[in-house]
Amino acid sequence: MILPLLKGLGTTFKAIFSKPVTILYPEQKRPVYDRFRGRPELQLYDNGKVKCVACTLCKTVCPSQAIRVIEPAEGSYGEKYPVEFIIDLTRCIFCGFCQEACPKAAISLNKEYELAQYDKKLLIYNIDMLKPKG
Repeated sequence: MILPLLKGLGTTFKAIFSKPVTILYPEQKRPVYDRFRGRPELQLYDNGKVKCVACTLCKTVCPSQAIRVIEPAEGSYGEKYPVEFIIDLTRCIFCGFCQEACPKAAISLNKEYELAQYDKKLLIYNIDMLKPKG
């Protein structure tokens, strides 16, 4: 009867003096792995223009059909670019197919994982919301 009590106390004291496994989440962010796929974002050239050429390959390969609209336009020198680009993150499964299919490496999945919202409409990202922050 005393032996199980001592075993329990030993386990308790071992846990008290060992390093905690948990982190203080809102203050400390958990580091993500290199292969982690988070929120999609459009990449920009150094001059601030979007790399996307509106070829719609990412929309074609998306298995969950999260990429809703890619509306192309043509510039003065014949270059194509998207006027409208909409991704529905409620449908996105973060598979990375869009990133792999893009010939210009214009879309990538970043390391951001805090995407929860109270309103579903806030998870429908337009071209301005898809640009990198910062």
